[in-house]
Amino acid sequence: AASSIIGFVGVKMAQKPPDREHPFGHGRIEYISAFIVAFIVVQVGFSLFKTSVDKVIHPEDLSFSKISIAILVLSIGVKLWMAVFNRTLGKRIHSTVMLATSADSLGDVVATSSTIFSMMVYGIWKVNIDGLVGVVVSVLVLIAGINIAKETLEPLIGGAIDPKLYKKISDFVGKYHGILGTHDLIVHNYGPDRSMASIHAEVPNDVNIETSHEVIDRVEREALEQLGIMLVIHMDPVETKDEHVLEAKEKVEKVLRAMDPKLSIHDFRMVPGTDQINLIFDLVVPFEYDQKKQDHIRSAIMGVLQIVDPRYQCVITVERSYVASAKEGV
Repeated sequence: AASSIIGFVGVKMAQKPPDREHPFGHGRIEYISAFIVAFIVVQVGFSLFKTSVDKVIHPEDLSFSKISIAILVLSIGVKLWMAVFNRTLGKRIHSTVMLATSADSLGDVVATSSTIFSMMVYGIWKVNIDGLVGVVVSVLVLIAGINIAKETLEPLIGGAIDPKLYKKISDFVGKYHGILGTHDLIVHNYGPDRSMASIHAEVPNDVNIETSHEVIDRVEREALEQLGIMLVIHMDPVETKDEHVLEAKEKVEKVLRAMDPKLSIHDFRMVPGTDQINLIFDLVVPFEYDQKKQDHIRSAIMGVLQIVDPRYQCVITVERSYVASAKEGV
């Protein structure tokens, strides 16, 4: 009952419109509500664990009653419906607190089912396994509560970008004429379906800046209309015709593909000189790459480029991917 009330109040508060103190709305209140529900689930699991351990050490006689079992079966049916209802609606509207309440109801279903199982075993074989079953159920409830807490804390702390969302936004921006590529996408979450994002869009360096700016404005406007995301786009002019620049860039990309397909570069530009030619670019590496791996990649790139032209020198800025590492590859 408490978790349902908290979920109801949390959703209502999260729907409050933006105000002077909270210009991005109150959507994150829903995550806080879901975390409170998770705390309740953990507390119930811990209390059940203590009680079950005590019953293992000091077993008590059970009473077998058909009426009790009938009432428990009825409660299972109600709780199962609540679990399915909250989960279905929570997924549809992307509500973390409803998903947490669903998990709470499902925990009740498991706990009540184990109670029936214990009573029936006692009624048929006169064997008391109530304490042992309680221990197992309490552990399952604790695990469920901890998982709910982890899932609700992630958006509050600031989690990595979901690869599907990364691809959705990148593909949306990249489909416009005049956009050659995108990178450095960052998404800030202010509640379910309330996000602000920033992205770098590559545009030809020989196109009038006002023309490119008009395209960028259109993308930002239509991203809000079609995706519901407030998108801020930074323009990066890139070379599209100079054969020397394109050849050097292709050499670097070829080295990276051979080393690891997850590696990528952007903002590639060349600063020519008589005795030295600087190649300046950003290198995106997976989050797990340590300094030793980064240095190895730098050396490999330099080795290949200086075979092409001994005057080449690289100025590399290493960045880590913002995409969720477990699903990286976008």
